[in-house]
Amino acid sequence: MLKIAVAQFNAVVGDLPGNVDRLAACAAQAKAQGAGLLLTPELALCGYPPEDLLLRPDFYRAAAAALDDLAGRVAGITLVVGFPEEAAGRRYNAAAVLRDGKCLAVYRKRRLPNYEVFDEKRYFEAGSEACVVTVDGVRCGINICADIWEPGAAEQARQAGAELLLVLNASPCHLEKHARRAEVIGERVRATGIPAIYANLVGGQDELVFDGASFAMDRGGALCLRLPQCEEALGVVEFAGGDLRPGELAAPLSLEAEAYRALVLGVRDYIGKNGFPGAIIGLSGGIDSALTLCVAVDALGPEKVRAVMMPSPYTAAMSLDDSRAMVKTLGVRYDEIAIEPAMQTFAAMLAEEFAGRSADTTEENLQARIRGVILMALSNKTGALVLTTGNKSEMAVGYCTLYGDMAGGFAVIKDVYKTLVYRLARYRNTLSPVIPENIIVRPPSAELRPDQTDQDSLPPYDVLDAIVRAYMEEDRSPREIVAAGLPPEAVHRVVRLLRLAEYKRRQAPVGIRITPRGFGKDWRYPITNRYRDEF
Repeated sequence: MLKIAVAQFNAVVGDLPGNVDRLAACAAQAKAQGAGLLLTPELALCGYPPEDLLLRPDFYRAAAAALDDLAGRVAGITLVVGFPEEAAGRRYNAAAVLRDGKCLAVYRKRRLPNYEVFDEKRYFEAGSEACVVTVDGVRCGINICADIWEPGAAEQARQAGAELLLVLNASPCHLEKHARRAEVIGERVRATGIPAIYANLVGGQDELVFDGASFAMDRGGALCLRLPQCEEALGVVEFAGGDLRPGELAAPLSLEAEAYRALVLGVRDYIGKNGFPGAIIGLSGGIDSALTLCVAVDALGPEKVRAVMMPSPYTAAMSLDDSRAMVKTLGVRYDEIAIEPAMQTFAAMLAEEFAGRSADTTEENLQARIRGVILMALSNKTGALVLTTGNKSEMAVGYCTLYGDMAGGFAVIKDVYKTLVYRLARYRNTLSPVIPENIIVRPPSAELRPDQTDQDSLPPYDVLDAIVRAYMEEDRSPREIVAAGLPPEAVHRVVRLLRLAEYKRRQAPVGIRITPRGFGKDWRYPITNRYRDEF
């Protein structure tokens, strides 16, 4: 019998000494629990993705020294750890098998993903050989992440004698992706006839969130281990008699719970790993800033979050009342800074330039930009990071103001559709009632002019979100979207707005990705672009 521990590990990119310390601690914990082998995630030694650090020769030298250090601190247990390797002038995404101060074997990733947020062909060369190591009499084959998404590498490991497949992963989350991972592992298990263990990274890294949800699957395709989502964990599963035995299964999450936990983890790690002392949020009395505030408080604690309400003459009394009630419930610092004096000053300064021209979105955008200047001034003075509050629906069609509500350092709900914002607000209130019902049920409004609502300028959000999802995430043509039953006029309008807003999105802060395609690393459209879709 072999006990295998799975470390769902939150690595910090570039923190080689810190990652070594944490990996050594995981190995000691696994050994204390009777495990003979510890499986860790892809590139756990250096964090994932290191991006262009992987172009620096010194980075590989530092990684090699860190690997030697880790090997010397692992005794009485076999550790499989991902690391960036440089060998004979070539660079690989690799996994080392360490025990008692020695590196027993190295496996090199065969399939290098170059799609969505992945860019591994920029950095690595592909390996070609199987790697099978014997641990306490069990022949263990090793694969890394994308290797198992297509036939080949797992089957090669089986042909080399593996009776158990160990898979190191750094698979970023999008909603319900864990089900697809299980399907893929199931395909490899059926093809090879051997069980598999899937260890996934956990933690936030810039726009990416790694959700963990590591698992093990027996030869019959049944889950026999499942670790929780969006938190560090170490689980142990037993291999005996040619198969894995049933073990602990963490409860699955609802879609809303999964999304909310990913947002909380993304904020906690972006603020924490980058050393910001806290966060500042411009509160409006609307649902987007209310949800963002909840996420920030749950990620950082109320003592590290500050909410600032900046009312104008168009701000409804209800917005002020609801904001005051919410911050009191959450226990965060709250300030009100009226922007009417600045509005009057700008109006006077620009009166001659604007003479003879009627008021339009220019004056509305000035209000947003005044608020942005105030928030950034508070950020500069305190060191706290401004969290922006715009959602994916707005980001898609440019319903946002450059240097106004887009001003900030991290966009918490940048990849959350407006329809999902409402669902997440309802979900958060099931944990504890913090978002006033008025905020959830009232028509959304930017409150930049009298009696304004979002639907003055945009289609209903259920229609808007369906169009953006089909065009942006699924690459469907406008003609196909209309054929699917969505209103032709709305499709024309949304696609046009989406194209025109590209220059704004390029200047938006980085934000958390929770869908199969976000407005970040996996959306690379030209700003200068005269292509027009066929309708």
